[in-house]
This record gives sequence, C-alpha cells and structure tokens, in this order.
Amino acid sequence: MRRSVLDLAPVPEGADAARAIANSVDLARHAEGWGYHRHWMAEHHNMPGIASAATAVLIGHIAGATRHIRVGAGGIMLPNHAPLTVAEQFGTLATIHGDRIDLGLGRAPGGDMAVARALRRGRDSGDGFPDDVAELIAYLGPPRAGAAVCALPGEGTRVPVWILGSSLYGAQLAAHFGLPYAFASHFAPAALEQAVEVYRRHFRPSAHLERPRFMLAVNVFAAGTDAEGARLMTSMQQAFAQLRAGRPGRLPRPVDDIDAAIGARTRAEVDAALRLSAVGAPETVRDQLAGFIARYAPDELILTGQIHDHAARLRSFEIAAGALDEIARAAA
Repeated sequence: MRRSVLDLAPVPEGADAARAIANSVDLARHAEGWGYHRHWMAEHHNMPGIASAATAVLIGHIAGATRHIRVGAGGIMLPNHAPLTVAEQFGTLATIHGDRIDLGLGRAPGGDMAVARALRRGRDSGDGFPDDVAELIAYLGPPRAGAAVCALPGEGTRVPVWILGSSLYGAQLAAHFGLPYAFASHFAPAALEQAVEVYRRHFRPSAHLERPRFMLAVNVFAAGTDAEGARLMTSMQQAFAQLRAGRPGRLPRPVDDIDAAIGARTRAEVDAALRLSAVGAPETVRDQLAGFIARYAPDELILTGQIHDHAARLRSFEIAAGALDEIARAAA
C-alpha cells in the first residue's frame, strides 16, 4: 500500500516562513528516500502558522528539489480560483516536471469571508464546484476541436485530479466523476465511515480510473517512547484549540501538561477531531496504523503531523515509514 506525506509547511513559534519552506523541502527529500510516494501541500490563507498559501509555487519549488517523488496539492481550494488559472498552473508544473504532479481539489474556502473577498471571488459558496471540476478536467485533457479557450500549457497533460473532502458531498462527487478520493480524516473524521461506503458503492468507472481509489489521512506523532510521542502531539492540540477559538498563530512549542494549556474540556473536543492519530513509540505507532488500515481498508495512506521541532518531525515520518514496512511484511 502506498504511503504519502501531507505537509502544511508549518511555521513554528520562534521561526519564520522562510525556515518553514526550507523544512518542507528537507522533509520532501527525506520522504523520497524513505519510500513515500507523494508529497502534498495544502492551500490555506491568512494563517500565521502555515506557509503554503501560494500552493502551486511551493509545489514547483519542492518538485525541483526532489527527483522522483510525486508532488502535488492536497489540495487547491477551487472556489478561490478560476478553473483556467489552476489548469495553467498545474499544466505548467507538469510541463516542467513531467508525470510527477498531482492536483487534489477541495470545496472549502481555505479561509474566512474576509479572505474570500480579498481573493476577489464573485461567489461565497461552493455551489458551482462540480461544474468547475468538469471544466478544469477538460482543460487538462486532450485537445478539443473548436474550443474557444485552452489551457496552454495544460492541454494534454492529463494531470491526475483527486477530490478531497470531509463529508458525503465530496464522496458523491468523486464517485460521480470516477475520480480518486481523499478524506480529511486527520482533522474531521465524523463522516469517514459513511463517506467511504458511499464513494465505493456509487463509484462509476471512468477514463480516469477503473475502480475506486480511497486515500485515508492520519496524523502521526512517533518518537522513542509513548510519552515523547504524546508530548510532540501537544503542539498540534494547542494549534487546533487556538484555531477553533479564532486565534490562529504559529505552531506552539510542546508542553508537558496539555490539559493545563488548553483545558480538559477543550482537549476532549480536540482529541475527538484528531482521533485518527498514531501516537507513541515505534511499536505503538505500528499497531495503531495497522488498526486504521484493517478498519478502513484504504488504497493509500497519507500521513501528516504538525510537530514543532523539525528534527523530531523528520524522525516521526521515518518511524512511520518503518512501521508501514513492518505491516507490509506481516501482510505478505
């Protein structure tokens, strides 16, 4: 089973965006060596703790710094952009880097209404999302005789398109178009089981895909001991609590007592949202990942984890790669 990385280019407290981007390049290079299949970046705006707002630019930077790992968007928030613009951006990336570029599409805005206004988008909902997806796919497909508008570069690149989601809507749309589907279970797992069932049951084979392809997103905080892994996770717990309270900031340093930092009630709410997390020593992480794989039977696993210290983040992904190798050997 393929394993991949979802990277938000986190900006830790005490660092800046330049350091965050350099860390993402370093992570991608290491991930390539550890056998990860993809390195995806996510579009977020007006977030002090995330440096991947100009997602296509960052994808090109990372693709140029690596050799063979696939690089792409997980994802581009399509309501923020004209489909032609996205097709030209990713068509250009594919023209430069060949068949290494992926395009995951999301329906969320990637920011609040102030961000939507700043992006000059004419509508404030995702109601046109299906039509925009179809238009974008057409731009990336084969030449269309008589087309008034073409994506150049872009036409004929056939950049693989994924649908991203955290609800039944995305599952239904991916099934309708016959596209691969990635579920945002790393922060919004509530509808996971139902969405996967809907996607698989209603999937219609297409020119893009013969059978359903489902990607499961899981947080990983792996370290030498269970206690060390739990401490690493406190950075993401704090960041999630701050975001929910409307106070997004840079990725906090880990703490020894997370309940004292955010309160036991908030911690329970955050942990419910982050329940698809593998946390702890190598053997603990291995067993937790094996449990998620057995329960949800994904075709691919994409791992993420907001960890303050870059060396600790690298070590976490390295441990996770080893754990998945062990799981694969056991299955064989």
